[in-house]
Amino acid sequence: MTTMVRPRVGVAAARDLAESLLTDLPLRWAHTAGVARRAAELCATMDAADRDRVVTAAWLHDIGYAEPVIDTGFHPLDGARFLRRSGWTARISALVAHHSGACYVAEVRGLHHELAEFPRELSPVADALTYADQTIGPDGTRVDVRARMAEMLARHGATSDNARVHHLRAPDILAAAERVEHRLRGAEQFTTA
Repeated sequence: MTTMVRPRVGVAAARDLAESLLTDLPLRWAHTAGVARRAAELCATMDAADRDRVVTAAWLHDIGYAEPVIDTGFHPLDGARFLRRSGWTARISALVAHHSGACYVAEVRGLHHELAEFPRELSPVADALTYADQTIGPDGTRVDVRARMAEMLARHGATSDNARVHHLRAPDILAAAERVEHRLRGAEQFTTA
C-alpha cells in the first residue's frame, strides 16, 4: 500500500517551521518576521484565495539559510527543495525558489537548471513576496526598495553574484514593486470610495 504525503499548508505551520529553523539566526528571523508582516499588509492586492499563500511563502522564503537546510549554499533553491521534501505544496516551494529575482543569481552560480525544477510564477502573489522581501531590511525594519537593494549590494560586496547580476535583477525587482504599489493604490481607492 502506498502512503500518500499530504501537502503541508498554512500560515501557522509556516511560521512554526521558520521559527524552529531560524531562531539561531536572530537577524534572519527578524527579517523573516518583518517580511511576513509586510506580506500580510499586501493581501489587499490579490484574490482572497491567495492571501494565505503569500504570507505562508513569506514565512518560509529564507529557511534555506538554516544549517539543516543548506545543500547548495543558494538559499532560495535549498529552501524550496527542503519544502518539497517536507510535503509543502509545489506552489509554495516554487514561490520560495524564485523570490526576489533568484533566477538571475542562479544563472551566475550555475544553478539555473536546478532552479528550473520549480516553475517561476508571474503573479500578484510572486510580486507581493518579492516586494515584502525587498521592503524589509535585515533587522526587520521597513525600508525603501532602492535602499534595500543598495544595502544588499554593500553587504554582499561589489564582486558578489548579486552585484554581477544587479543590472538584470534590479529592473525585475523594481517592476514588481511598481506593480504592487499600483495594486495598493487601486485597493486604497476601492476601500475609500
